[in-house]
Amino acid sequence: MKILVINCGSSSLKYQLIKMEDESVIAKGLCERIGIEGSKLIHQPAGKDKVEIEKPMPTHKTAIEMVMEALLDPSYGVIKDTGEITAIGHRVLHAGTVYSESIIVNDDVKKVIRECFDLGPLHNPANLMGIEACEAAMPGKANVAVWDTAFGMTMPEKAYLYAIPYEYFEKYSIRRYGFHGTSHMFVSGEAIKFGGLDPKTAKVIVCHLGNGASVSASIGGKCVDTSMGLTPLEGLIMGTRSGDIDPTVVQYLCHKEGKSLDEVLDILNKKSGVLGLSGGISSDFRDIEMARDEGNHLAKVALDAFIYRVAKYIGAYTAAMNGVDAIAFTAGVGENDKVGRKTICSYLGYLGVKIDDAANDVRGKNAVISASDSKVKVMLIPTNEELAIARQTKRMIEA
Repeated sequence: MKILVINCGSSSLKYQLIKMEDESVIAKGLCERIGIEGSKLIHQPAGKDKVEIEKPMPTHKTAIEMVMEALLDPSYGVIKDTGEITAIGHRVLHAGTVYSESIIVNDDVKKVIRECFDLGPLHNPANLMGIEACEAAMPGKANVAVWDTAFGMTMPEKAYLYAIPYEYFEKYSIRRYGFHGTSHMFVSGEAIKFGGLDPKTAKVIVCHLGNGASVSASIGGKCVDTSMGLTPLEGLIMGTRSGDIDPTVVQYLCHKEGKSLDEVLDILNKKSGVLGLSGGISSDFRDIEMARDEGNHLAKVALDAFIYRVAKYIGAYTAAMNGVDAIAFTAGVGENDKVGRKTICSYLGYLGVKIDDAANDVRGKNAVISASDSKVKVMLIPTNEELAIARQTKRMIEA
């Protein structure tokens, strides 16, 4: 069985073709700058050289057509015909409160994706375009929507409701949804297996740390809280997002700067985070670290604040679950920054957390990085959202 996984952004499309018998990646790739001048496809067949194809991609439909051409190409393709593809799994950002499980796409599913355009304006339209492009390219083939918000749908009301008039939840479904859900689901499950924890009772905190960053708490693989909210803006300090902030700051800046509400929210989403806090150095944590090492004070403050916020969330979620069995780091920063991991854990001495420096000197693979006498297991678990989507797709078409 071969599953094609599609992850559409507003101007990009990532894909993987996965052989489910051994969960190996047959081919993967990226379509860049869809609808923008200079678009290209980067195709990587397993065991072969990378191929770059520069060609205009005015729409996601064109991008999907180019992906299929690459997968079928006689010289660098990996399949002989589309009949080898069993189904297509799609990452879809938002389903509001309608769907909490992956589902085979039908007209009602597409209607819900459209209705949630205002909740996910950058992602949902692109996700729908990807689905419809695959339907056109491979008629009759099953498409499965794997919701990024699904993991957070198991949160109790005390965790997901905001303390605003309840009528707004009833009218508009305003609540905490949480994002990076596919990653949190995958990593929390892998942490339980890799750490030898009880799959029914394990209390796991996952720190998905990258340009976008979030923390989740789960018991037995079920989410009980997560840091992102109605949108991905809430929670941790990120590359360009402010994270938690007093809402009055928005009104204050509107008045002081003469800006509209949309303009200030654009600042909080695209010009804040470590980019804003560092004085505009960069949204890339590697650049911030380099500036800090060269003595830049604001770069140091930005990184210190980021680490402090992560440690605070770990503490809060430990309290929410009345304990924690394992803490797992994942995503670009979480998987690659050993200094950051250790610094975050330096705040957790009260939990009996101890890091083994030799074990922590690792990146990109499953590892226990805590000392043997640490009271909490600390792990590095690389995320694999594409594999998680493929597994969900396989489960749906076999149901």
